[in-house]
Amino acid sequence: MILEADELIVDFQVDGRTLRAVDRVSLTISQGETLAVVGESGSGKSTLAFALMGVYRPKSGRIRFGGADITDLPDRARKAVRRAMQMVFQDPYGSLDPNWTIERIVAEPLAAYGVGDKTSRRARVAELLTAVGLSPDYAARRPSALSGGQRQRVAIARALALKPRLLVADEPVSALDVSVQAQIVQLLDTIRRKDDIACLVIAHDLALVQQIADRIAVMYLGRIVEQGPANAVLKKPMHPYTAALIAATPALKRPAGIADIVLKGEPPSALDPPGGCAFHPRCPIARPRCAVETPVLSESAAGQADACFYSGEISG
Repeated sequence: MILEADELIVDFQVDGRTLRAVDRVSLTISQGETLAVVGESGSGKSTLAFALMGVYRPKSGRIRFGGADITDLPDRARKAVRRAMQMVFQDPYGSLDPNWTIERIVAEPLAAYGVGDKTSRRARVAELLTAVGLSPDYAARRPSALSGGQRQRVAIARALALKPRLLVADEPVSALDVSVQAQIVQLLDTIRRKDDIACLVIAHDLALVQQIADRIAVMYLGRIVEQGPANAVLKKPMHPYTAALIAATPALKRPAGIADIVLKGEPPSALDPPGGCAFHPRCPIARPRCAVETPVLSESAAGQADACFYSGEISG
């Protein structure tokens, strides 16, 4: 395993109250694999990504990268780890300095880590721009002269500059036009396969996730409620929340029995979560037990696990 998280908890203090954004999350990613973490806004998936990258320090739990515990590394030691763990952000314009040329932006990680000289860095920038489908001539331009899709290609090129082992992409296409989203998703998948990079993709669009994910983890109010091979999860969801997300995605072929599922209301606040199963106030199959007991993530089918007392009833 290239990345392992064990029972991660991430809390924030909001007006003197505790907001639990990530609640005992465990996951693994193998080299060359793409794990997609999906869920509605506010589910905790981006917070999880930032915790894995060391931006947020977990209250408890452990993170291992390449077998080494990196949970509590001091900043100097973490710099070496960050060289092998790179991130692509949601907003391709906000993540690029508008005053820098594309060459300087893409070469920034190389300069920060003292890799090569000016000539070799320029050659590496040209190589990276070509790899993401841009002409090396773009090196002289600035972000304002590029489209959203082109900016995101530049962001991906920058993330690849140091030849990372893990790429974390936080909603990498949600700020882009629909016409270019599939192109960027395909680019990430091509790079992953070519360079054998592990990818953690944070997303809410299951139709796009279907194109690249080897495995899917579904989050709801800070917890993983289902995970397993992408094909299995999308063809036969075991948790009612997963089934509802699939039913709400028109571009997906819906498994039998879930076509008419509609989520009720909005997700509850993480500052005031419901008792028992957090999903029960919106769940179409909730029973009295769900309001008082909290289900744990456990295997329900070959390779699949979910946190529901009545696994598979919707699509079964």
